[in-house]
Amino acid sequence: MHHDRTADKAAKLRLDEMIRVKRLLSETGLTLTGIDKEYGLALGTCGNTLQQANLAGERAIAAALRRRPEHLWRSRYHPDGQRRSPQPPENYARPPSMRARRQKHEGAAQEAA
Repeated sequence: MHHDRTADKAAKLRLDEMIRVKRLLSETGLTLTGIDKEYGLALGTCGNTLQQANLAGERAIAAALRRRPEHLWRSRYHPDGQRRSPQPPENYARPPSMRARRQKHEGAAQEAA
């Protein structure tokens, strides 16, 4: 069985970005709901921004972390710092949940056995 390597790479990149941003927030003691409140965003905007492209959420998180959005989300920006427009469709797809990733891993292990 062949896997779509492009899709796997894109999903891994987005997951790595999400993990990196969460780590930076944790290290600085910031919370996503705190950023929502501080920047006047609807509650949940920053949480959704980790998984799906959202300009306002990206800017708020980047400002709170004192970084540029293109340094946090390389999949959403061109190397010159311009935001991709339109965003690639995979940037609006939610990454697989931990449960789905575990089931996929267990299924692959069972096929190999």
